[in-house]
Amino acid sequence: MEQPSWKKTKLSLERPYKDHKGEPIPVLLDIAPDGVQLFEPPQDPTKLLGENLRRIFIERGIDFFERQDARRATGDLSVPQALDTTDDKAELDHPEEVASKAIMTPEELFKMRMEIMHQLLIALGEMTHARELLSLLLASTAPIDPSPVSSLPSSTLTASIVTKPPPIPSVEAFNAQLTIGGKDEALRKAASLFKTAANNLEKSRLRGQRYWVDALKIRRANWGLVPAPLPFGAPTGKGAEKTSKDFFVSFGLEESPAHFRRRAVGHMATYETSSHVLVFPHRQRVRLQVSLILTDPSGFARTASNNITCLSDASLEDSLKNAQREMIEEELFSVLIKEASTLPTASAQVAERLIVIDAAQGTELKFELVDGDSVDAQGSYTSDERLSATCNLIYFVLQGHLLSLHASRKSRRLSSSPQRPPAIFLNKAPLLQPIIDLLQYQVFCDRIKVELDKMVSALRKTGIPCSLRFDGVGESGHQLVGHLVADETGRRIGGEALLRIDARQVTVSETLRLTFLSPSSLTAHLPQATLSIASIPQLVQLLSDEVEKCLLNRLCELGSQVSERIGATWFVDFVSGKAVGRWEGSILNFRIIFGKDFAIHSSAYCLNRAGHQLSLLDTYTPETSTSLVAWLQELLEKTMAES
Repeated sequence: MEQPSWKKTKLSLERPYKDHKGEPIPVLLDIAPDGVQLFEPPQDPTKLLGENLRRIFIERGIDFFERQDARRATGDLSVPQALDTTDDKAELDHPEEVASKAIMTPEELFKMRMEIMHQLLIALGEMTHARELLSLLLASTAPIDPSPVSSLPSSTLTASIVTKPPPIPSVEAFNAQLTIGGKDEALRKAASLFKTAANNLEKSRLRGQRYWVDALKIRRANWGLVPAPLPFGAPTGKGAEKTSKDFFVSFGLEESPAHFRRRAVGHMATYETSSHVLVFPHRQRVRLQVSLILTDPSGFARTASNNITCLSDASLEDSLKNAQREMIEEELFSVLIKEASTLPTASAQVAERLIVIDAAQGTELKFELVDGDSVDAQGSYTSDERLSATCNLIYFVLQGHLLSLHASRKSRRLSSSPQRPPAIFLNKAPLLQPIIDLLQYQVFCDRIKVELDKMVSALRKTGIPCSLRFDGVGESGHQLVGHLVADETGRRIGGEALLRIDARQVTVSETLRLTFLSPSSLTAHLPQATLSIASIPQLVQLLSDEVEKCLLNRLCELGSQVSERIGATWFVDFVSGKAVGRWEGSILNFRIIFGKDFAIHSSAYCLNRAGHQLSLLDTYTPETSTSLVAWLQELLEKTMAES
């Protein structure tokens, strides 16, 4: 709806200084009866400045500026008063006397009083005379009460009638517009005030309604509601009203320590907020970041961390979940700090918000409390997905161990009779020790697999068919989860490795089986015995011996096939570690030697029965173009042809 034209009138309270042509408007002093306008004469700024400067020297003395500088130098910041020019020189000569004259004595005050009283009495007489004269002029009829002033004859005073000149139309219109504009502005301000008050009342009503709607949503989502403490200054004496008028939202874990439960509270906002409906007075907005740093023997380091996800605080449910997750991670970090100093198989460095643990060789585990806002801004991108998945596994396993710890505490607390604490509490580090064991087991399996891969590579270079099946974790996913939450004895996981050599004929002697158990137990299952291996050099020696035995057996089998027509006899001398072939007039010896990274070398020696001399026939190295079997076959045919 369009407003009327009088509401659109806008008046400026600023004094107009230019007309509609842009010319300056002079200051109007008076208007004569004949309509002549008298304006203020223009003043020369230079002349006005000169008069003002001249007044300074006339009223305050010719040495005003010198006296002001002297007062500033002595620290007296009082405003200098005008002095008599005749006493200027005397005051400059005697500054102490001038300072003493500032305080008047009783004699000076009495003298000043006598001078002023005389002038005041004169002024009182003049005012009394003027009052009586005005009362005489204003009396149109004889007063009822007798006046002490004697009546004057009618011819003494005469009166004249003066009429007020009519107002100037332009001035009258301007005054009317100014009055209307002032009233309109006052009405608009009053209306705006009432509108603001009404809006505030409506917002307060809606906020109160939303307060209880959100409270019902929180209760429906099964979050804990606890009575709020009484406000500060509330009466707490006997007979006082102690009923709580508000509630707190509790999102802490039931078996958490008391100081964490006291911090894990929030309350509904009773005032207008920007975005958050809930207020968390003790929220620190920090997240737990789990990082792994792996350093290989060459010194190259790989770093990865867990993926930190954070929901937005737009809804009640998301804000409570974020606050609960942050509080759980703070509790986790506090438990990790206590356990870091009691680790039996690892060393740790602990700071206020950082824990660094040397978990295994070349493996560094780091727990850090980082700012949640900065983590959301940076994101959680990582190039090593496998290492990042390990960090995520550690993060969630820690939460599962914490919940298991709380469940054990609750069961002990609710039990009627005192029970012996489970084995998980006998361990000084129930949260960290399983993680350290898993990391050490992973490094242990990697080192075993490296040695087995070296042996497989060396066998394949010589043309010996072989296969390796390596299972670091033999349990299924469900069983692994059960092991993680079990006690200390049932928490160990294991795996196995099967190395099959010369897969054409799968026999017991050609299969090497190794089993391992966390954190660093290795067992070799041989046909004749079961051995526990305690070090990598021992494993290297075992692999060399078993593979050498398999290769010598293979050489004997091949020699028997090639020299069957001449009736040769082949056997393995396990004492001296060689394969021996005999036929009429010749004896051949074959030895297997392992070099660096299990590089296979073989030497063939021939023993002449007539001279009983052992001579070197040929040597096989990994650089030989043919395979070990072909080299042996070729050498046997050549030797049999020569004999």
